[in-house]
Amino acid sequence: MSLVRKVAADFDWPAWMAGRSVLDFPESWIDSTGEAAIRVEEFQDDDQLIVRAEAPGVNPEDDIEVTVTEGMLRIMVQRKKESKHEGARHYRSEFQYGSFVRTLALPAGATDKDVKARYADGVLEVRIPMNGKQAESKKVTVTRH
Repeated sequence: MSLVRKVAADFDWPAWMAGRSVLDFPESWIDSTGEAAIRVEEFQDDDQLIVRAEAPGVNPEDDIEVTVTEGMLRIMVQRKKESKHEGARHYRSEFQYGSFVRTLALPAGATDKDVKARYADGVLEVRIPMNGKQAESKKVTVTRH
């Protein structure tokens, strides 16, 4: 048996992409294609897991949704920004919008009871209580066939 490599030889990249690798593109382009679009930091402080997420320029009541389900924290942010400039001889309108999601697996001992979230200065902070229980480990026997 041999491996077959398929090549799309008839696919033409746009001229501005010729000879460039994905690593040459601005980080913001790469981030907006996946869950990494929302940058987070997480750490444990006493009996709470604290997750901070960047979400500048949004209305937290309308544009942020935080859910905790089956050991997963999901943060969804809707960004909407519009600007218009009108003058006697010109008109310019720009807009930016999109949905960004970040899903994090919670560590053993995290609970979905009494989760609190607050937003200040472009940063969403989610506090998840930890009940102190550690994950139980169980040795699994390996059998030979």
